[in-house]
Amino acid sequence: MKKTILIGLFSALSIAVFNSCTKTNSQTLASNTIEEGEEDEGYITIDTSQIPDDQFGESVRYGRELMMKTAYYIGPNGKKGQYLGNKMNCTNCHQDAGTKPHAFNLMSSHDNYPQYRGRENKVLTLAERVNNCIMRPHSGKPLPLDSKEMVAFLSYFKWISKFVPKDGNFKGAKNLEIEFPDVAASPERGKVLFAENCARCHGNNGEGVYNADKSGYTYPPLWGQYGYQPGSSMHRVIKQAQWLKSNMPYDKVQLGKPYLTDKEALDIAAYVNDDSVHTRPNPKTLDYPDKMGKPIDYAHSPFNDNFTEEQHKYGPYKPIIAYWKKQGWKAVY
Repeated sequence: MKKTILIGLFSALSIAVFNSCTKTNSQTLASNTIEEGEEDEGYITIDTSQIPDDQFGESVRYGRELMMKTAYYIGPNGKKGQYLGNKMNCTNCHQDAGTKPHAFNLMSSHDNYPQYRGRENKVLTLAERVNNCIMRPHSGKPLPLDSKEMVAFLSYFKWISKFVPKDGNFKGAKNLEIEFPDVAASPERGKVLFAENCARCHGNNGEGVYNADKSGYTYPPLWGQYGYQPGSSMHRVIKQAQWLKSNMPYDKVQLGKPYLTDKEALDIAAYVNDDSVHTRPNPKTLDYPDKMGKPIDYAHSPFNDNFTEEQHKYGPYKPIIAYWKKQGWKAVY
């Protein structure tokens, strides 16, 4: 027996790693057919027909459009301003406009900010966090805090927050966790896995594929001058592996049911983020001024331990975590 369960703006299976899904109608709620008894029960659903028909609702709708088609509106050739340095969209990482489970879900973001961020070593507002993304993954310049676009982003985040508990504890709020192997992640193994699982969409050189009018990407780039910067969360091997485990390959993974093993996800992330073979914009980006707030997979010294930059980047991570635990510190990743 089959039944249809509405899964938050889950538009035709977000296409490929960091996919933009730019063709989704912002006014409709897609559905996904699953087998009776599968574990997809319990995910939060979003009904865009509930967006109010007033000025606030207009801002919410524009905010969702900005999430889905960021480069079209505020990219290098943006219709509403030129703020991004590349043509990737917010939904490339925060899939389904930030509402897909286990895909950097943003439905609690409005409730979670202001929040301390180790990358800047200070408390950021949600607007500052939006600009943080614009400046790093998108290699852009900050939106004015009172701009129509910033207000639209914040309106959208406020609206989607009403669908989730205020404590942020809901199924799919975070990416799936990784169980660390005893060996380091391998760019060499990852290269083979990339060819098998990723190259068919993103190209052998990770260059991605533009959409029809070249306003954004159907399959976004994974490295190169138009990829994300080293200061981005996706440049961390553990963080990207968690995302990959949750979402890729898009045509084989099921919601909450990974196709890749933890080790495979780590290996692919290691290859994609191998700076010895792949270039990135602004490769000298360094953050985390407080060593205690630096994630263990952030591969730029100084560290609060004696492990090498290579081990911090690729692992094995268990010894690092064990050392931090022994010192009474909390390892961030």
